[in-house]
Amino acid sequence: MALNNSQYNEVMREYEQQQLKNRHEQQKRVKEVYKYVPQIQALDEEIRSRGAASARQVLNGDAEAGSRFRKILEDLREQKRVLLAAAGYPADYMQLRYRCSKCQDTGYTDGHRCQCFEQARTRLLYAQSNIRQILQQENFDTLSYEWYDGEKRLPQLGTTQLDYMRTVVRRCQEFATSFPLLGQNLLFTGSTGVGKTFLTNCIARALIDRYLSVIYLTSQDLFELMSRYKFSRDSQEEAEEGFRHILECDMLILDDLGTEVNNTFVSSQLFYCINERINRQKGTIISTNLSMGMLRDTYSDRVTSRIMSYYATIPLYGEDIRIKKNFRGLA
Repeated sequence: MALNNSQYNEVMREYEQQQLKNRHEQQKRVKEVYKYVPQIQALDEEIRSRGAASARQVLNGDAEAGSRFRKILEDLREQKRVLLAAAGYPADYMQLRYRCSKCQDTGYTDGHRCQCFEQARTRLLYAQSNIRQILQQENFDTLSYEWYDGEKRLPQLGTTQLDYMRTVVRRCQEFATSFPLLGQNLLFTGSTGVGKTFLTNCIARALIDRYLSVIYLTSQDLFELMSRYKFSRDSQEEAEEGFRHILECDMLILDDLGTEVNNTFVSSQLFYCINERINRQKGTIISTNLSMGMLRDTYSDRVTSRIMSYYATIPLYGEDIRIKKNFRGLA
């Protein structure tokens, strides 16, 4: 969850490279303007010359030198704007441009990590984790409908499993493409092997491809991390960073809720995590084998109430696809 020193340095090197790229591209634009509008180069040279002269005057005790220079500077800059516009260039064409305007490609705003830093962090951890290989295999492009029955109708819906899954997949694609405009939270329910985890992986891959920060955890992993934070089994700084990422990432995917050992700590922390992410307007996807009634019995009315109020539920039906694959020798 947290970055080690090597990973942090790698992220910061990426920012340094971006800053160099920004300056290089700015220099190219400046040279272009100087080539086609040489009067602007002369104005820039005059600005530098007058600025140096003004600084010397201030050092020699001339208190009005700075004020006089600011008036001259504004006039020279206005001449530049007029010449740029006449040549068809936007007013900011010669200025530095940033990939992230909030932090100006430094990674920090007001002493805090910028959202783009969290995205860079997530991409790095994703690239260095085992889930990268999983998401290369399990995504919308690799999804196959061959495991879904196109003839027998589901008694719950009156339609075939194949037709229903096509509808579900379209809904998941729209969710991933438009997130968070079409909703922020999903609950996948259904028995083992009907495709819940595969669909969450598809959404995760689509969101990561949009450079959104995604954290994927099994329920056991989540509560283990929360336990470390609560009882400080890691260093306090590391524990706090990991806990913060759980609450602040764009999308938290919680897989197999209900497979962990449940107790009062688990129930209270699940409510806190769900409720806090709702309050922060962050997205959460939960997959579980439990029905809504079983969720209420396993955790609490508070947890179930939040899920029913703020999550779109997608039930999945059918037989265990993994058994079908094993039967064909493909799993």
